[in-house]
Amino acid sequence: MTPYGNYGHALLTSGAARNPDQVALTYCGEQSFTYDELNRLVNRRAHALLAAGVGPGQRVAALLNETLRVAEVYLAQAKIGAITAALNPYWPVETLRAVVASSGCTAFVHDATVAHVVEEIRPSLPEITTWISAEDLDSGEEGEPPLGAFFDDPLALYYTSGTTGLPKPVVHTHASSLATAQIWLDVPRAPGSVFGTGAIIWGIGFPAIVGPALYAGMRLVLEQDWGPANFLKVVPREKVTHVSQIPSFYAALLGDSAHEPVDLSSIRVIMLGGEPLTASLLARIKQRLPEAGVYSYYGQTEAPYTCMGRVDDGSTPLGSSGRARTGCAVAVTDPSGARVVDTIGEINLAGPHRMSGYDLLPDKTAEVLRGEWYVGGDLGTVSADGVLRVLGRREDAILKGGIWTQPAAVEEAATALDPVAEAGAVGIGDGRILLAVVPRAGQTLDSSKLSLELADTLPPHQRPDVIVVAESLPHAEDASGGPGKLLRREIREKYQHLVD
Repeated sequence: MTPYGNYGHALLTSGAARNPDQVALTYCGEQSFTYDELNRLVNRRAHALLAAGVGPGQRVAALLNETLRVAEVYLAQAKIGAITAALNPYWPVETLRAVVASSGCTAFVHDATVAHVVEEIRPSLPEITTWISAEDLDSGEEGEPPLGAFFDDPLALYYTSGTTGLPKPVVHTHASSLATAQIWLDVPRAPGSVFGTGAIIWGIGFPAIVGPALYAGMRLVLEQDWGPANFLKVVPREKVTHVSQIPSFYAALLGDSAHEPVDLSSIRVIMLGGEPLTASLLARIKQRLPEAGVYSYYGQTEAPYTCMGRVDDGSTPLGSSGRARTGCAVAVTDPSGARVVDTIGEINLAGPHRMSGYDLLPDKTAEVLRGEWYVGGDLGTVSADGVLRVLGRREDAILKGGIWTQPAAVEEAATALDPVAEAGAVGIGDGRILLAVVPRAGQTLDSSKLSLELADTLPPHQRPDVIVVAESLPHAEDASGGPGKLLRREIREKYQHLVD
């Protein structure tokens, strides 16, 4: 069995063989590791796991908040063939307890930042027989450990956001994770490229961010905080060239003057996904970072980074997510399952990066896996030349006057108005639209005036029926330090009574 079918070996051991003295990772500006040093460190962790009784095929719950520990432990467990259940340290305790209880894990590794949580849940998890502190995972053995899994063997359980019920455990294999690691085949990089990121790397962020950076031989800059304030410190310090964020991060970053004296000229590639990118925000990004290429991407935990395309140079239409990347495929189907072009339907994703299924949930798996395709409930269109435009989740899409529309279309029209900093549009069940807006600093907003202005720019099926002026909009808490994904469902719940 070739060792390159093992995720940890292919990412790290091969990188150490290729460029042993190249810096692989820096942590919070305080620690730095070459590829050889990082590989030997991970090997020490792997041998310590083996000494603790963790072996191939064993399920290990990992509750880690320190980004360096995440990298060390995930890669070490990959090498020895343990299956990582990648837990979210921002889950409520009850969610965490329930997920671990249903995971089939018999070991649990954690870092010092979550020790208090471990103390609380430990008595109620008798199935966990081995508890391991990541700080104690060390061994004097730096040689390569015996590799315990390859190719189609399970690598990890990465959990969905869990909008209803418990988060679903998505099974990714060594092969699917290596396919995700190849995203930089489709995006420019150069010798000396530096990828910066923060604490969002637990979960699917690991194979979607850490894996690609190491696989491509980049320098990975790990921080605990990747919000705007720390971003402005780290980028000039580390000469970061590549970043991956959500559009609302830049709404926050560029929303005040703190960024103006900071040298951000090293940035060359900005990857944006998870939310629509409006024309007005793109214009602000390009004005501040004229040398950076701005890319949109689309994927889900079940099939990360399936589509991508550059949107600031005209090669990919703004509002779309680009074309399927190398080795992947995208299609849109109508309710009968027939493939359609330039017609709204369900988005289908395929490729070697696709999950193998939901762990221990055969019915849920059967709902979304249709042959080679993953069909996860998002609506969109695909053009004749393969460009994907995402409408959004079925529950987010707005149907008014018998016409589907993207919330982003309404939001973009609103944020194009100078006093509006951020906007969130939602559909109400009877075919009406509610728009919540946040004013820019020092500005005031009048909902009646906004309604008249939007009536001049939007067609009838996109015009809001109710406009609410809010101090802020709800965002997911995702450890980025800045605003996470816009929570349109919470906008609907908070303000729907104003429409009824």
